[in-house]
Amino acid sequence: MSKIITRMIWLLLIIAVLVIGVSAYVTASTRHALVLSYNGTGIGDDAAAELASIDPQCILVLGCAVWADNQPSPMLKDRLDTAIELYRKGVAPKLLLSGDNSIPEYSEPDCMYQYVIKQGVPDEDIFMDYAGFSTYDSVYRAKAVFCSERMIIVTQKYHMFRALKIADALGIDALGASADQRKYSGRYFREAREVLARDKDLVKSILKPAPTFLGEKIPVDGDGRVTRQ
Repeated sequence: MSKIITRMIWLLLIIAVLVIGVSAYVTASTRHALVLSYNGTGIGDDAAAELASIDPQCILVLGCAVWADNQPSPMLKDRLDTAIELYRKGVAPKLLLSGDNSIPEYSEPDCMYQYVIKQGVPDEDIFMDYAGFSTYDSVYRAKAVFCSERMIIVTQKYHMFRALKIADALGIDALGASADQRKYSGRYFREAREVLARDKDLVKSILKPAPTFLGEKIPVDGDGRVTRQ
């Protein structure tokens, strides 16, 4: 019995090392593409210039929680504000808003759209992706559906590494603009969950399965109004 317990402990330790090691690899291998854009008062000119250096076709904003009153959660608001500032600085000419719209009562893209349109972003420069059900789906569809091969990805730092890894695996030239503008609740839970999420998305990046939905191509260098539901 003691040998069985010992072997189980060793097995669990090996699994833990593998899980943490893969997550660490994803982080280390993409850190060079992360630009810490927010300096306390806004996005610095040096950060904007670095992001613009790849001549991005769009700024991909990854969706997250929307509150019951159809207002963006603090994390989502910071992502949108970061993307809007990058757009205004001329880093990229289009916004691609990607999020979950799997049920009629909940739409991250619609919430994101209403927010950025109120901030004065021209309607034709806003593209909507209603099938961004996961980070993998959002990045995959950005290239496969919206024909973007150079992009800025906007999300919080903890989430950025796997998004950049997916982009790299899919042949997308991407830089990440961190949207961390405050401390967010639930930090330790999110970071623990992210370890497993990085492992999962690394496997998907290797296997490259198709996303939940594809569809007709809608080039992001066109008019975003064609993506309205």
